[in-house]
Amino acid sequence: MATTNDIKNGTVLKLEGQLWSVIEFQHVKPGKGGAFVRTKMKNVTTGKLVDKTFNAGLKIETANVDRRDYQYLYQDGVDFVFMDTSDYDQLTVGAAVVGDAVNFLLENQNVTIALHEGSPLYIELPPSVELVVTYTEPGLQGDRSTGGTKPATVETGFEIQVPLFLETGTRVKVDTRTGDYLGRIKE
Repeated sequence: MATTNDIKNGTVLKLEGQLWSVIEFQHVKPGKGGAFVRTKMKNVTTGKLVDKTFNAGLKIETANVDRRDYQYLYQDGVDFVFMDTSDYDQLTVGAAVVGDAVNFLLENQNVTIALHEGSPLYIELPPSVELVVTYTEPGLQGDRSTGGTKPATVETGFEIQVPLFLETGTRVKVDTRTGDYLGRIKE
């Protein structure tokens, strides 16, 4: 058990039998009345976002979440197999837990997996990854100066928007949170 004074970003709370991760919090002390904590939380399993306010000093239940480093090995049907980088144990994670991270997962890539009582909750990717463009329409002469974009498919099968001058086979940096093109990697 903890109190609302212990709330920080990334804290996982157990409310009404569900796990909620704190995304933002703010301690508020108005001129009149008691202090309170305003939070924005994300349901760990469904991804639903909610705003919740707690009175200051209220006892809350925190969940023990273990974040460990894993390396992605391969996809086995609909499941994904990861290896713990410290003890080499393998962990099979369902597609529902992997979610949109599948768009940026490459074999041998390092990720962080949050575990609660041995079951995986979610996967944290690095902020950006390097991917190779496997298909895009060829660029035309003079496309370098305009600010337009075109669709491109990367090696994971995900489609992103890239500048008109990029060609198939180019290595690009992609933001894993938004799927945005961040730049090309010079070889």
